[in-house]
Amino acid sequence: MARRSRRRPYPIDLTDLPRAAIAAMMPDATPGGRPRKAAKREIDEAILYVPRSGCALRPPPHDFPPWRTVRHHFRRWRREGV
Repeated sequence: MARRSRRRPYPIDLTDLPRAAIAAMMPDATPGGRPRKAAKREIDEAILYVPRSGCALRPPPHDFPPWRTVRHHFRRWRREGV
C-alpha cells in the first residue's frame, strides 16, 4: 500500500480539479509488480514539479519520493506517450 503524503503542498502543485482532468492519462501500477512505496500523486507531482519550478530532478526536494523512483515513472510516461 502506498504511503499517504505528509508534506505541505507547494504553490505549484495541481489542485484536485486539474488533476482529475489528466488522471486518465497517467499510467497505473504494473500488474504483478512490486507494491509502491510512494503515493501515485506524489510521484506525479514530483515529475511535474521539475519543469514548473526549473529545479533539477537530482536531487529533488527532500519531501518528494527518491529521484530514481521519479525518473523511472517519468521514463514510463514518456514511453507511453503521456
